[in-house]
Formats: sequence, C-alpha cells, structure tokens
Amino acid sequence: MSDHVTDKTIVVTGAAGGFGAILCREAVERGAKVAALDVNAEALDTMAAELEAGSALLTVATDVTDLAAMRAAVDQTASTFGGVDVMVNNAGTMPLAFLSDHAEAAEPWSRCIDINIKGVLHGMMAVHDQMMSQGRGHIVNISSIYGNFPVAGAAVYGATKAAVNTMSESFRVETQGKIKVTIVKPTGVPGTGLGSGIVNGGAVVGAMGQNADEYFQVFAALGEGRLDDVDLDPDSAGYAVLEPQYIVDAILHAIDQPWGVSVGDITIRATGDRYIM
Repeated sequence: MSDHVTDKTIVVTGAAGGFGAILCREAVERGAKVAALDVNAEALDTMAAELEAGSALLTVATDVTDLAAMRAAVDQTASTFGGVDVMVNNAGTMPLAFLSDHAEAAEPWSRCIDINIKGVLHGMMAVHDQMMSQGRGHIVNISSIYGNFPVAGAAVYGATKAAVNTMSESFRVETQGKIKVTIVKPTGVPGTGLGSGIVNGGAVVGAMGQNADEYFQVFAALGEGRLDDVDLDPDSAGYAVLEPQYIVDAILHAIDQPWGVSVGDITIRATGDRYIM
C-alpha cells in the first residue's frame, strides 16, 4: 500500500484539543509536517510540548474568525515547509439550544456562526491562492450530521454545518482538477469536549427522536461509570460512544489517497449511537 500522508504539509485549525490534537499527533507520527493553529496559545503550547515533534510541527496562535490572521498563518506555514498540501478546518463550537433559550444563547450562537461558518470560509480563502499556484491541494472540512436535516434544538448549529456542506461543494466545483474537498460528518463524540458548549442539554432531543429516552439513559450511565460493555466495545454492533480516534482515522484515510482520488463525503457514527439523522 502506498503512503500518501508522509511528507505532506497539513494545516489543522482547532489543533489544541479534540480531533485536532489527535490528528496533529497521528499525522506527525506518519511523517507529515503539521501547522497547528488554535486560538488558545497556552493549550497549543501544552499540546506541542507533549507531542515533541521538533521541526515537523509549527504552532501558530490563530483566531479563525480573523481572516488576516488566517492568511498570515498559512503564509508562515508555506514559508516554513515550502507549501501547503492539506487544510483541515476543524475548529468549531456546538451551542445546542431551543429558540426559546435565545436570551442565554444569543452570544454563543453569534460566536458559533463566526467560527463554524466564517472560520471555515477563512480557512478555504487563506489557502486558495497557494494551492492553485501549486496546482494541487486538499481541503478537509469538519461538518456534522446536524448539517443534514433541520431538527429542534439545533437551528443555529445545524445551519452552520449545512453552510459548511454547501461551501465545501461549491469550492470543490470551482477548483475541480486542482483542489479536492472532503466533508467529514461525525455524530456525537463525547471525548472531544465539544459538548461543553451546549446551552440547553435537553436540546439534543431533536437528533434523537424516538430514541431520546434511551439516549439519556445511556449517557447518564456513561457519566456514572456504569455503562454496559456492549455500549463501550467498538467490536460490538451496540457500540454507542464513538471515540475521537475513529474520526481522525477517517480524516487520515481521506488524506492518504493519490492526488487523483478524492474522498468526497464521510459520515462516521457508532453503530448504536441512537442518532436518527
């Protein structure tokens, strides 16, 4: 099997935690050069110290909502590593809430729009000219199953992920033959910490439908450390709590393709995750 990860230069946003941190580690271990971008400079430094990647890792404290900062980070990456092969737009927030929660949710929703839509757009804009001049490149945008269909409790978050899907497909068509685009759609992945941004915990009900009661029971058991082995075992069809590693594996699978082969759209879910989307 050919290895198409080694020696690639990969930019990752939201790199200090969750999918981003795991992806940086895995990519470096497979011989890639990685530019890790995150708004949290302290967490970025901690991640870099733990990784001990040396010259294969560049860290740049960057706010994805700032287009000039994103362009500067990409320019620094290209100057350091000689180009940019892959941009992984991973940074995101998930402030699930009902419209009736608007007083509390207004600020998190606004931030979600800035990060999930503008941040992804800025990432694509920042690498466009560099990749076009190279004659090739790869965009990986982290979306969500919430972008597939509107449900209660996710009006804003779902809209941002639907926007990611639309922008990704439009970008793919406009740059076809030079830049390939992959959309990655995870279901719920508790290990990323993304759920910490939820405004109203009850707002997950829209994605669960008839499975809502069972879902709440499963995650109550998870929090109390009494979840059945069948729900925790990835070799079981009842596996319910997806580990972040499986998302990273899917991202790397998309990257690990010849330049002429593009993995367009991936949905990763735990077989027994109770989501109906």
